[in-house]
Amino acid sequence: MACVDNILLVTDSYKVTHHMQYPKGTTKIYSYFESRGGKYPETVFFGLQYILKRWLVGSVVTKEMIQEAKEFYNLHFGEDVFNEEGWTYILKKHGGRIPIKIRAVPEGTVVPVKNVLFTVENTDPEVPWITNYFETLLVQVWYPMTVATNSRAQKEVIANNMTETSDTLEKLPFMLHDFGFRGVTSVESAAIGGASHLLNFVGSDTIAGMVMGRKYYGCDMAGFSIPAAEHR
Repeated sequence: MACVDNILLVTDSYKVTHHMQYPKGTTKIYSYFESRGGKYPETVFFGLQYILKRWLVGSVVTKEMIQEAKEFYNLHFGEDVFNEEGWTYILKKHGGRIPIKIRAVPEGTVVPVKNVLFTVENTDPEVPWITNYFETLLVQVWYPMTVATNSRAQKEVIANNMTETSDTLEKLPFMLHDFGFRGVTSVESAAIGGASHLLNFVGSDTIAGMVMGRKYYGCDMAGFSIPAAEHR
């Protein structure tokens, strides 16, 4: 069981109070996500599909979740600021489905920095606060994007050196094998990072990454390895 399963708890504390702060009459909130820049002039967009399928697809809000969240936030804030009415509306009006629209560039696309990668907007004017409630969750695409972008940059360096020293680039997809499973903080981190690396290379011992590819991206087998003994 995951540490947190309740979608109402997958946010930052301050966002729980935003329904009280938007100007009266607000019906639409439209937000976007971009890479503002960094080490590389472009970034590889990847990982949003996993987040959406893991957390936001289908009926994800229940009466029990609302009650759990109400109790938690009352203890957390020391006062009643939780939007029980709004979440109950979503449960009854939308059957527990989140009324937002997300549009994104295709995953795997290489995009110059300072460009929009995905947008989020509410589809029900009664709950404009829902748009940014899940910002905390959605911006976790930074991790798969960072791994995929770094992996691609490393592949370019390897390819350039192989071009100078080899007759073929045939083995390039196997030139940076992933043993990252043991070096991350959780099985989920291994899955996300491992899958991100597999955008650029096919050699991997990080089974979690390949399982993520099967479960969330419809890829039967994205990585390959060989039998081996323990070594040093």
